[in-house]
Amino acid sequence: MISAGDFRKGITFEMEGDVYQIVDFQHVKPGKGAAFVRAKIRSVMSGSTKDVTFNPSERYPRAQIETKEMQYLYNDGELFYFMDTDTYEQLPLDKTAVEDAMVYLKENDSATIRFFKGRAFEVQAPNFVELEVTETEPGVKGDTATGATKPATVETGAIINVPLFVNIGDIVKIDTRTGEYLSRK
Repeated sequence: MISAGDFRKGITFEMEGDVYQIVDFQHVKPGKGAAFVRAKIRSVMSGSTKDVTFNPSERYPRAQIETKEMQYLYNDGELFYFMDTDTYEQLPLDKTAVEDAMVYLKENDSATIRFFKGRAFEVQAPNFVELEVTETEPGVKGDTATGATKPATVETGAIINVPLFVNIGDIVKIDTRTGEYLSRK
């Protein structure tokens, strides 16, 4: 069991005969009245989202989620195909399950697929990826203000902020949980 006061992003729980995943949450402590938790939750089964307010002391059963490491193969415009590296079975997934991870995955990369009762509902990219910068403005010589950044597009299409010294063709390390630049190779 998990109480609403312990909600964090990504936690899955059962409520009203469905399984929900916390997309976003906020603990609110108003000046008058009792504290409450405002959360945006997504149904694992249908993919629909809704905003719900919880009393922090409400308790819900945790959903039993299975995870499996799989290899991203390709997409055909509608579906994204992943392969189980043990059995070589392919798993087609629609855009709603993969949308957050695909900006960091390229073909043949490994990803973690999350399942509930045998049904895949989310793809997670590795925590750190190294991608090539394909588009960015060149840094101007002498423009070395501390902490200055510029937008850069990497090979998967993700746009991240990088330091001014990063150029097209550089390989950058990105934290996929926050979308932040970490280092350059």
